[in-house]
Amino acid sequence: MILDGKCPKGPIETSWDRHRFESKLVNPANKRKYKVLVVGTGLAGGAAAASLGELGYNVEAFCYQDSARRAHSIAAQGGINAAKNYPNDGDSIYRLFYDTIKGGDFRAREADVWRLAQVSNNIIDQCVAQGVPFARDYAGYLDNRSFGGAQVSRTFFARGQTGQQLLLGAYSALSRQVKAGTVKLFVRREMLDLVVVDGVARGITCRNMVTGEIESYWGDAVVLATGGYVNVFYLSTNAMGCSVTAAWKAAKKGAYFANPCYTQIHPTCIPQTGDHQSKLTLMSESLRNDGRCWVPKKKEDCEKPAGQIAEEDRDYYLERKYPSFGNLAPRDIASRAAKEQCDDERGVGPGKRGVYLDFKDSINRLGQATIAERYGNLFEMYEKITDENGYKQPMRIYPAPHYAMGGLWVDYNCMSNVPGLFVLGEANFSVHGANRLGASALMQGLADGYFVIPYTIGGYLATVKPGQVKADHAEFVKSKEDVKAEMDKLLSINGKKTPSELHRELGKVMWNNVGMARSKESLTEALKVIPQIREEFWNNVKVAGSGEEFNQQLENAGRLADFLEFGELLAKDALHREESCGGHFRTEHQYDDGEAKRDDENFCYAAAWEFKGAGKEPELHKEPLKFDNVHLAVRSYK
Repeated sequence: MILDGKCPKGPIETSWDRHRFESKLVNPANKRKYKVLVVGTGLAGGAAAASLGELGYNVEAFCYQDSARRAHSIAAQGGINAAKNYPNDGDSIYRLFYDTIKGGDFRAREADVWRLAQVSNNIIDQCVAQGVPFARDYAGYLDNRSFGGAQVSRTFFARGQTGQQLLLGAYSALSRQVKAGTVKLFVRREMLDLVVVDGVARGITCRNMVTGEIESYWGDAVVLATGGYVNVFYLSTNAMGCSVTAAWKAAKKGAYFANPCYTQIHPTCIPQTGDHQSKLTLMSESLRNDGRCWVPKKKEDCEKPAGQIAEEDRDYYLERKYPSFGNLAPRDIASRAAKEQCDDERGVGPGKRGVYLDFKDSINRLGQATIAERYGNLFEMYEKITDENGYKQPMRIYPAPHYAMGGLWVDYNCMSNVPGLFVLGEANFSVHGANRLGASALMQGLADGYFVIPYTIGGYLATVKPGQVKADHAEFVKSKEDVKAEMDKLLSINGKKTPSELHRELGKVMWNNVGMARSKESLTEALKVIPQIREEFWNNVKVAGSGEEFNQQLENAGRLADFLEFGELLAKDALHREESCGGHFRTEHQYDDGEAKRDDENFCYAAAWEFKGAGKEPELHKEPLKFDNVHLAVRSYK
């Protein structure tokens, strides 16, 4: 099937304005009649729930944390992009649009990316109005800096953690609507099924994570804003609760899963220290503004302290390979380059899993006080974890799985192929293409929640009669029974391996075979091994306790069951895409200098997979990508 993204026709510069005008409206009195379920309360979900509540809809919002302010968005360290061009350094909406298209290696929809760039400026104004303490320069104006993949300073940031401050802004807007009564917040709920009635999304089934009760919730539309799936690699930058479950359950109810192979490796993580870890500590990519990446030129120097390695014996590999961008090369390139040095046995630190990020030159030029003002929280965090002072010796960094550009397929309205099911933020597939530029995740989440969904969901609800299906419908009853049956099955196996042990096994296969560099051989191997781990899981997992209580082992087992199915789809998508692009690097498809080699003739499309049943081959649907405003070119950062 050829999918229609429903992108507006005509000039791209006016596409979003025209689309908003042409969308149907729900009058204020009628909005009170509709109920919308928002699953996830991070930047995308929190902003969406707050905005829809402000408009007068009845909103029920769900999160698995004990508070919406603990959503994983709070862990984002770096910043948020916008095209305000305060420094007059050449930025514009068009340049942000172009950089995002190019950064994603020409595998994103033009119309979606233009809209993101256009509303980015609104996001900054919205957040300032909410009191987000963005950094300011000496004159009191908002300050910004550059991030990987751009040569302009367009990244706005907060002192401390930007994600934290932005989430607190969204949380305050959400809390206001909770107090006003337009939003009901359900904490410690994990969505375990999507309820579809006659092909339309009508509600969700959740497990109360404290009592174990299986609960039904109905609505006139369902909004999924549940983040990404890179915890399939186990050792990732994500909190352990981050999972594919909500999206995968929706996929099993008919929603297409698009481009699952587009996963992003973040170049600026503190290296792994042992097998006991389930999470790698993420540091802001903004460090690459002032830090220089290098490794020893000679393998024998890797054992020496960094201070004993002479300048002429250091390989500043990003500056050598990408002189125009240097340390500001985009994430996929910077990550792959770091791994190449380690594969060449020039890695540093324990296990030789690391490259140096050196601030000596910047400290000499600007002074330690300036560097501390910019990145002090990151240096403190680094020292607490490693017991090393990054001001006095280079930091050690290494790439780690971080972000998913793939997700549930949506059209221009952020609606999936299942009517009534909307998907926002990292949970959908579209805006970033095959690689995300740094600081664009927060931008997408807030754009979708504050400025897109209020218009597009209204256009849908205007065509729907409110309250057609309630929680007593047979499909809700069946969904509860199915969820309960799976919980009981997991509890009854009583094997010998914990969910964490099996998840670690899956993660090793994913990282080694489906990670930063993939090949036909490695992917074929993964597709042999993953079903074996899945079979062992269903025969040998040990889940202690019961389902009628707080039970983290049961939670983890359920999430792992989904990862074991989804991981296979990810590998299949990577195997079918016989090209390299962005974060999807097939070793068979590269230029002589090692850069990704796209195949625009055969693979210039979004790959959307339809679940056809357990053990059956998924069906591939394609959405052709058309480029009317950007010339398809070999991406170069040299």
